[in-house]
Amino acid sequence: MTYLVNNPEEFAADSLRGFVAAFPEYVQPVHGGVVRASASPHGEVSVVVGGGSGHYPAFAGWVGSGIAHGSVCGNIFASPSASQVTSVVRAADNGGGTLLLFGNYAGDVLHFGNGAQQLRAEGMDVRIVPISDDIASNTPDKHDDRRGIAGDLFVVKVAGAAAAAGKSLDEVEALARKANARTRTLGVAFTGCTLPGASEPLFTVESGTFGLGLGIHGEQGISSHEMASARDIATMLVDKILAEEPARDENYAGRVGVLVNGLGATKYEELFVLYGTVAQLLEERGLTPVGPIVDEQVTSLDMAGVSLTLCFLDEELEELWLAGCDTPALRRGVVEHSQQKRVVRAEEDEEIPAGSADSAAFAEKIAEILDVFERSAREAEPMLGKIDAIAGDGDHGQGMTLGTTAAAKAARECVAASAGARTLLARAGAAWSEGAGGTSGALWGGALGRIAVGLSDQETPSREEIIAAVVAGARAIQEMGGAQIGDKTMIDAVIPFAQGLEERANSSASLADIWRAAAQEATDAAEATAEILARKGRARTHGEASIGTPDPGAISFALLMSAVPDLIAE
Repeated sequence: MTYLVNNPEEFAADSLRGFVAAFPEYVQPVHGGVVRASASPHGEVSVVVGGGSGHYPAFAGWVGSGIAHGSVCGNIFASPSASQVTSVVRAADNGGGTLLLFGNYAGDVLHFGNGAQQLRAEGMDVRIVPISDDIASNTPDKHDDRRGIAGDLFVVKVAGAAAAAGKSLDEVEALARKANARTRTLGVAFTGCTLPGASEPLFTVESGTFGLGLGIHGEQGISSHEMASARDIATMLVDKILAEEPARDENYAGRVGVLVNGLGATKYEELFVLYGTVAQLLEERGLTPVGPIVDEQVTSLDMAGVSLTLCFLDEELEELWLAGCDTPALRRGVVEHSQQKRVVRAEEDEEIPAGSADSAAFAEKIAEILDVFERSAREAEPMLGKIDAIAGDGDHGQGMTLGTTAAAKAARECVAASAGARTLLARAGAAWSEGAGGTSGALWGGALGRIAVGLSDQETPSREEIIAAVVAGARAIQEMGGAQIGDKTMIDAVIPFAQGLEERANSSASLADIWRAAAQEATDAAEATAEILARKGRARTHGEASIGTPDPGAISFALLMSAVPDLIAE
């Protein structure tokens, strides 16, 4: 478990603050993360990496000469928000365009994608390469749909070295994609990990066994095996990864970059024991390790475990993999540092505009609903985390608490400024997205933003206009996430709720009664997801493990919708 904690909800921010204080010669803070402390040549491509916290050195520990120019830092195991992405990219920009690198997770894809769209609209050239090296998370023919884990290091290192060599954005992007296509990782877990402030791990590994194919966000392995010797585990990892080795030819002659990566609580001596066998096995198969790293590079809080990554190198990738770099977590060769400090301008908060008296009064009622959302989420946090840990990463309860808390705080600030309903919901949605991060943060934030579009800062909406706006917000969740009914996601509760509102919109019933009936249908549908086999999201990789447990996103949606009718009636 994590022992050194102040407020668990502020653990990621506290940790980042201490990291910046420890390495002022390398990094400086900006909203959403960190950027290099020193300036880079004008016109150089900026490489920005990011994801959830809890994985140090990934991702902030790679910011420095020869690797990344900036890191976007989300909450523990949760992707950062689009606003954090845009902030870090602007601060890291050198005028040569930006390449965004992150693990291939739904929340990261949504938030980094939204951030990139905003920046492109401003005229910046921003590219995206999701990293997908984890062979346990999908089949070889779907390599691009795998998760990104410790192989992130190879892709980021190659891209950063290419940028430092003065290559164009097109070239840096192409090299990052080639590195990703040639990188494979597989890991094992001996224990689960524990979120800061929690008393129990997200999952447990039965004594005398280990989990194969773990996820770095606290996801359980896809299969359990009897504990074996380091040699047997090394053999299993090497054999499974080399099953996807490309054919050896003039472009690939059997030279491989190697990373033996500790996941947070595995001693370095143990990692060396494992690497000794890995090196021997590679030699027996005619492979030559190049620039091997035996270290912690992508961790999972206090998880005991290890992963093996191989990158099948050609001459170009090998040169970039071995190129010099100097960061808090990885140093190689001799690197010249610029003596010029990077100048970062602070982003100013926009003033909250006031609405009409009628709209401000309606906005105050919305703020009361968001306060109830926060209280409901806090009460349900342990339950939501428990069901999410069955086949996910166990942080859904925490994410809902962080998101609702941020949204409620933003709403109260809007009420104090006499803001109208549209402004309040738009700002609350942005706050939810940033506060929670992750997939749920993006979806809930986007939903509130879509509801805001259907309301006004000047007029009080009719019952029909309220229903239409809420239905639009609910359907926006499906548009953004792309899930369908039956995929075992929050959509299984969202769509029945939206349909329930629509079907009763022209009835003589009160809004409270209409909402109550739709919320009950959402609740029934959410509970029914217990019998569905997951087809989307992290639970998909765990097969039938999720059978018997409802989807946490569907449950939390139904829970919050069920809290609204009594407030409407009042």
